[in-house]
Amino acid sequence: MITIQSYTKSLQPLPCGPKASCIKGGQAFMFYVSLCMLALGAGGVKGSLAALGADQFDRDDPKEAKSLASYFNWYQMSVTVGSLIGVTGVVWVSMNKEWYWGFLIGLLAAFLGFLSLAAGKPFYRIKPLGTSPIVKIAQVISVAIKNRKLSVADNSNRLYEIEDKERDPSEEKVLHTNQFRFFDKAAILQEGTKPEPWQVCTITQVEEVKILTRMLPIIASTIIMNTCLAQLQTFSVLQGVFTNPKLGSIKIPTPSIPVIPLLFMSLLLPIYEFIIVPFARKLTGHPSGITQLQRVGVGLVLSVISMGIAGLVEVKRRDQFNKNPLKPMSLFWLAFQYAVFGIADMFAMVGLMEFFYKEAPSGMRSLSTSFALISLSFGYFLSTAFVHIINAITEKVTPSKQGWIHGDINHNNLNLFYWFLAIVSFLNFGNYLYWASWYKYREDKIEGDNNGKVWDKSSSTPKVEFTQE
Repeated sequence: MITIQSYTKSLQPLPCGPKASCIKGGQAFMFYVSLCMLALGAGGVKGSLAALGADQFDRDDPKEAKSLASYFNWYQMSVTVGSLIGVTGVVWVSMNKEWYWGFLIGLLAAFLGFLSLAAGKPFYRIKPLGTSPIVKIAQVISVAIKNRKLSVADNSNRLYEIEDKERDPSEEKVLHTNQFRFFDKAAILQEGTKPEPWQVCTITQVEEVKILTRMLPIIASTIIMNTCLAQLQTFSVLQGVFTNPKLGSIKIPTPSIPVIPLLFMSLLLPIYEFIIVPFARKLTGHPSGITQLQRVGVGLVLSVISMGIAGLVEVKRRDQFNKNPLKPMSLFWLAFQYAVFGIADMFAMVGLMEFFYKEAPSGMRSLSTSFALISLSFGYFLSTAFVHIINAITEKVTPSKQGWIHGDINHNNLNLFYWFLAIVSFLNFGNYLYWASWYKYREDKIEGDNNGKVWDKSSSTPKVEFTQE
């Protein structure tokens, strides 16, 4: 739809002049519907594709478990390469040929991707469909509220659970934990009550909800990092307008500035996979080299450093432009902040996807891998809120009565806003450390073992202990 609209002149609005927007009527309807469909389709693909690929590995096979750790790196690599092509080749075609060609290239690429996905269908390992995770969550919350006045027994053996032979093929048995005991009330089978859905829930079903609940603080702790990403992607383009975009005889288009972190990621992901992971694996014994939460933590630290660098670079850019507008700073000074943040994104985003997939219950993996995208979405919303809040506050307290980020980027205090985000990111990292240390990795019984042995998912080797419940 958006390709058709960009090609057909009659479906495009007339020039707006000083107005912010003048699209209306059928043109507006077609435009916004196409954007909503794009968001819906992208959300469905990104939310399920990572989980579908990871489902092709058998986590009980040591070789495939090790390959699973590498899969998320290569998944992120493919996303990075696609983005790299988008901000270079597609941008060049749109600016030098015809605008609609950029959308047409995206349309053709999406169609080829669909054909590739369909062609591989006979070879996929398809997990059996189970009950909707939303329904499971609703059942546990509903029954727990209904049983809120009941007391939970200290012995979890008194809570309701079904035999393995009765279990849904899509469901893994999850051991009982003592966190969030309120949810245990959903597994109390009252006398005279039949074990039916919406009347009682199994321990496994309750623990699945507990796992998702434990993940929520981790998700929340990564929102600030995505807020920083949103600011870099917007303000860096504005900064690029007032820099020297030439590299020798090559002129870099301003919309292609995001190519800088993508280049670093495309170079560093193979280095990380082939050099850093094997080395770290020898030191720690972990299949991924370091745990997923440690990887996210590294990303959060690097995001703090990136925002600090961004503030320093902005001071240099602004001062040099105001001193001599005809000789602005080189565009490639922005590479420093982008490079560090690109590495941060490589650590945090891949770590999050792997963490959510491995920790999630088997029937909720597509839902949980979407949590990384939820964090990204909230980060972008918070980005807009921060800009308005900071402007509103600084307009009242600064002598000039202008906000830090008023209209003219060459005479405002964007550097102070970057440093504000660096401070907030540092405080957020402290918050993350608390929740990451608090988080209890899930433990599952080894299949076929009746002695109470468990497998510690946070380690690469079996952690054998005998549970007393």
